[in-house]
Amino acid sequence: MADARDLLGRLPEAGPTRTANRRKVLLAVAIKSGTQADIAHRTLLSQATVSASVRELVAAGLVPGLKERGKVCLSPVHDVGVGVHLGFNHTTVVARRLDKEFDQVTSRVSSEGVSRGWHRALPEVRQMIDEAIEGTGRQRSDVFSLGIAVPRMIHPRTGDFTPPVLPPWRTGDDPAKDLGSWLGVRGFIDNDANLGALAEQTYGTRENAETVVYVKASTGVGAGIIVHNVVLRGHGGMAGELGHLTVDPDGAVCQCGGRGCLETVIGADALIAQVRAARARNSAPAPETLEQVISSANGQDAVCMRVIHDAGRRLGHSLAQLCNLLNPDLVVIGGQLAQCPLLLEGCNESLRRFALPGAVAESSEFTLALSQLGTQAEAQGALVLGLRGKEDAGSS
Repeated sequence: MADARDLLGRLPEAGPTRTANRRKVLLAVAIKSGTQADIAHRTLLSQATVSASVRELVAAGLVPGLKERGKVCLSPVHDVGVGVHLGFNHTTVVARRLDKEFDQVTSRVSSEGVSRGWHRALPEVRQMIDEAIEGTGRQRSDVFSLGIAVPRMIHPRTGDFTPPVLPPWRTGDDPAKDLGSWLGVRGFIDNDANLGALAEQTYGTRENAETVVYVKASTGVGAGIIVHNVVLRGHGGMAGELGHLTVDPDGAVCQCGGRGCLETVIGADALIAQVRAARARNSAPAPETLEQVISSANGQDAVCMRVIHDAGRRLGHSLAQLCNLLNPDLVVIGGQLAQCPLLLEGCNESLRRFALPGAVAESSEFTLALSQLGTQAEAQGALVLGLRGKEDAGSS
């Protein structure tokens, strides 16, 4: 069994362009095996370039001969890719040996997130990573790549939190450095909605969609946008901040400093408060968490059903504006709220009402759907991010 570090180091000598192309193809196969046409689409390389690179990689023993229907896969390796989602109230870790398929991950989930502070959460996150790696049959020294998803804006050029640094994070917090130095690899970090979009486009049912919007609706609300296989991050990493669109100029003050943001209307705190206000008029117990609201709605509780359906309608109104601007092929709803189908129902109502008909009509092949990857989407996207970072030959 080979070692991925050795595989990358054993690439036959060639000019810098050919070497970079072969490296890109090899890492694309580690992310997801597929046909040469699939790899060309994901790497933005020509099919001729991919074909030439695959022939050289087969000759070097870095990938075996083509499988059924011309599928390209990686030779057996020891190495493991790790993806971590550091949510406010949940942490998810996935680990996968790189020669395995994307759905053959080992995962660990905790109901504790980083709302208690990063340094208090760090020991448990490390333990979860160790357990996930152990579940692959490997050990910490076999970690090849690390990606991290966080529910905050990340500056695309520095990898730091984009100011102002909002709670629960503090100035100086650096999860990529803390976990990367512990694992002995370079860690890469991005906004969790961006990485949810990356995972959906890579592993979802419409992987070749040109423009993808992924909405993460949980404690807060955010969106990741992919155009032509590239994550749209914006100059300062603030692209896709759907949750901070103003929907009520005279509404509640948001933690971002704005007023009447979408997040103040359909974020977890707002939905719980709505249910509690209705419960105050009867003896029914008030929910304490978003999970309880969702569970009650799925159990046909009238108040919780109404609250989540209305949240879907408010979300759909904002998405209609986004569809009019971007005309996406696919909008995917993920996060905790996606566990209740009523959200999609309400969202679809407003989307059909307020978006341009040509942008969302059935004849346009537009799709609005719940996440195919469920609560693992952001962590899976983080794993992809870590491997993409290795395209830079200088990455450790």
